[in-house]
Amino acid sequence: MTMMRMLGTPRRCCDGLTRRETLAAGALTFLGGGFTHEHLLAAEAANEVNPAKAKNVILIYLLGGAPTQDMYDLKPNAPSGVRCEFSPISTNAPGIQICEHLPLTAKWMHRTALIRSLNHKAGCHNCLPSYTGHEVGLPDQHPHDTDPPSMGSVCEYFSKKSAAEDLPDYVYLPNWLGWGQTFRRGGPYGGFLGKRYDPFTSECIPTGTKGAPGNPQTVHGMPLLPDRKMPAEITVDRFSRRKDLLKQFDDEHRRIEKTGVVERYSETQQRAFGMLGASKMVDAFDISKEPVAIRERYGDTLFGNTALIGRRLIERGVRFVNVTFDLYLQPTLIDYDAWDTHTNNFKILKNNKLPIFDKVYTALLEDLESRGMLDETLILVTSEMGRTPRVNGNAGRDHWTFCYGSMMAGAGIKGGTVVGASDESAAYVKDRPVSTTEICSTVYELLGIGPETRVPDKVGRPYSVGMGAEPIWELIS
Repeated sequence: MTMMRMLGTPRRCCDGLTRRETLAAGALTFLGGGFTHEHLLAAEAANEVNPAKAKNVILIYLLGGAPTQDMYDLKPNAPSGVRCEFSPISTNAPGIQICEHLPLTAKWMHRTALIRSLNHKAGCHNCLPSYTGHEVGLPDQHPHDTDPPSMGSVCEYFSKKSAAEDLPDYVYLPNWLGWGQTFRRGGPYGGFLGKRYDPFTSECIPTGTKGAPGNPQTVHGMPLLPDRKMPAEITVDRFSRRKDLLKQFDDEHRRIEKTGVVERYSETQQRAFGMLGASKMVDAFDISKEPVAIRERYGDTLFGNTALIGRRLIERGVRFVNVTFDLYLQPTLIDYDAWDTHTNNFKILKNNKLPIFDKVYTALLEDLESRGMLDETLILVTSEMGRTPRVNGNAGRDHWTFCYGSMMAGAGIKGGTVVGASDESAAYVKDRPVSTTEICSTVYELLGIGPETRVPDKVGRPYSVGMGAEPIWELIS
């Protein structure tokens, strides 16, 4: 019988086999009808050339499309109408400048790598590329059971934990993606691996504090375990109306999904409810046990409390935690724009988004470092897209996927590194284009999973989690 060779780099595994030979054996097993989860776990063990640099991942997701040319890729010499209103400041990494409204982040650039040439052509507000690396336009932005799995779902798939253990390997905070718009967005799910690899997802009840006229509200609140006791200020009628609306949405979405999804969804719900009373899970969500100084460092915002709980989950054994800076149109108009700044871009960034992000991002890095966890925890900051180079008539920036940025810090990251460059207007890539697939491959590489690792798709064919993309070697230490 002729052996089918799978593509892969010829690096040698610890048992003497090359990774390419390991994949060839996996392909032969597949052709013989024995491509199973157990075979994949064995292949994964063989694929680990070196120990993983990152034990954990915290993905900070800035929903809406963060304007990175106003954050860490400023163009002070760009023409009026394109140029950022903010000034660049120096950081503690030689030669790297970022926005003046990120002064705390500037002090952590020695542990942070910047990507300034991220791009894709999969459509605006399409979250699937940033979670899975799958850069293909879709007919809608909802999750489907034919989607590739997210990075967190792949971590859950290869989990070595038993079903009886308190914590999963993948937790999504503070609510499912799109909850604030009652629009469930695709990306952070198990896809064709199945609903059982979806994340354990918290709930939240956001409240707002109004700022100066014309500024968005500051979003307060806390990630909550599902069906926990509601805060006193939230009436039963208000919460019931909200739940009814979401139930209608989910019912309709499940109706159009393929046969079998409801059954798998129920299985996932049962698994999730089984963890609600678990001691480690309940303890992780109880930030009252944190010293007041640490809680104040993160700030009394939903984003700050979410990041703090994210750290507590990682500390207790969760491998992949998502922390979303979300927007909240529903249940009341608290913060509709979030990072989708079509109007008043600079005012919103200066008075709301950048100070909150600066405080929370650096509090997380400092907290992890003080606990000896930063060298084993990878931090990824990203969005589904960026913003237009030209400022529109409403002092905002519109949707743009042709050039934007991302940040990585912590485990396995070469701090003080800049990968790629945008042109003089931050409109298009000038040097070293980076795809979302490369970012996902980098995460897999640092986790020790290896981007060439195969998982079975819906019909059992081997699927490479890295989709053939190389990691971003320039930023790996």
